[in-house]
Amino acid sequence: MTKASFSRRGAIAALGIGALSLRSLPAAAAEPVLGDDGLYQLDWYLQSFLDLKEDLDGATAKGKRFAILWGLKGCPFCRKLHEVHMRDPAIESYIRDNFEVLHLNHIGAREVTDFDGSKLSEKAFAQAYGIRFTPSLQFFPESADGLAGKKPQDREVARMPGLLEPPEFLAMFKYVREKGYQSMPFTDWLKRPV
Repeated sequence: MTKASFSRRGAIAALGIGALSLRSLPAAAAEPVLGDDGLYQLDWYLQSFLDLKEDLDGATAKGKRFAILWGLKGCPFCRKLHEVHMRDPAIESYIRDNFEVLHLNHIGAREVTDFDGSKLSEKAFAQAYGIRFTPSLQFFPESADGLAGKKPQDREVARMPGLLEPPEFLAMFKYVREKGYQSMPFTDWLKRPV
């Protein structure tokens, strides 16, 4: 056997092993796109008529939970959320598979129909719910039943005001999906033995 043929065989074997190992890597998360409004978008974010009851009912019908993500043009933490957190395939796939996420603009003018039927601009809706930071996430129950009669913040089952580090960020989505909010606050849920 010549040195050249050994090198060729070694290279072919290495390529084969390399190709096999690529199959075991998780798929890359979707690339965020910066929209005309200055908000980062992912192709799987909910495209909506901005009727929250319909959006919640639609998410529940798909076996998913409904969440609102608040963003703002130029927000450095919104950028980090999309370029770091949502680029992690484990985080992105868990959220995509288990949640319908509606992305709203903290100072936006689009009309949102709230659970009680009132129509507010995104900005007025954010004010009514006391959204003060971006990004913020609001999580809602599986059913809109009874939400119309509650005060805005009492309609949520959980809220993430600001950006958590990636492990806690993912944990918040699991907390909501697993209904941890029914038995304990999020901070206690994080401390529980897994």
